[in-house]
Amino acid sequence: MRTEPKPVLIFDSGIGGLTVLREARVLIPERHFIYVADDAGFPYGGWTDEAALQARIVTLFAGLIAEHDPEICVIACNTAFTLAGAALRAAYPQMRFVGTVPAIKPAAERTRSGLVSVLATPGTVRRAYTHELIQSFAAQCHVHLVGAPSLARMAEAYIRGEAIADEAVRAEIAPCFVEEEGRRTDIVVLACTHYPFMANLFRRLAPWPVDWLDPAEAIARQARRLVAPTESLLPPAGIDPAIFTSGAPDFPTRRLMQGFGLSVPAGNSPVGYAAPSSVA
Repeated sequence: MRTEPKPVLIFDSGIGGLTVLREARVLIPERHFIYVADDAGFPYGGWTDEAALQARIVTLFAGLIAEHDPEICVIACNTAFTLAGAALRAAYPQMRFVGTVPAIKPAAERTRSGLVSVLATPGTVRRAYTHELIQSFAAQCHVHLVGAPSLARMAEAYIRGEAIADEAVRAEIAPCFVEEEGRRTDIVVLACTHYPFMANLFRRLAPWPVDWLDPAEAIARQARRLVAPTESLLPPAGIDPAIFTSGAPDFPTRRLMQGFGLSVPAGNSPVGYAAPSSVA
């Protein structure tokens, strides 16, 4: 008797992980996906109590793994994985996690000017993990870390179709562009999965052309390596679910999910967390 292959779970603080889902579906067409957005805790970059955020993520996965029994879990969020990746692997050793970290190594390999910027959330910029990546893979470069305070929120609004003022976006990305001794920044690492949705806007507002490095494809390739092959490479029947920890995504978000081939069941919160007071 044939059994249904296990799904792939993709987790993000909001809807930015859809950039990873889009790539993963191309490479793993034969699997169902479960998309989980911790919108009740969004944005992760604004949390002041990192221990509480880590505990929240680890606790959340207890329910998600028990309920959905995924084959792998993709953490499509730099802040979540750099903070809680090790704790997740320790808490759930039977589960394989695919993480998202700033693409500093490929940026260091590609840069010609030696000036690289990492556009991230404040939380990712603070993380020791990020600084260790720089020391390990980009010590020969000048890596400029930019913790954009409002860009993740702007990206969520932009993805939903809301108008975003050019000047507000320009102010968030302007620190990425560095001139030093006749050289200019030539690569900007998009170290938040929300940001690639705004890449065309970034290109239009940038003071000079740069390579905007999107990690989504690399994350999807790693997921493909870990997912066991099946007899069929045809897409499975049925619509993949999108789960929101608030249990109540707004209409523009529901419409966006439908555009990505996802359904949003009513009352689908796995934990019922209220918006946490730890968010700045």
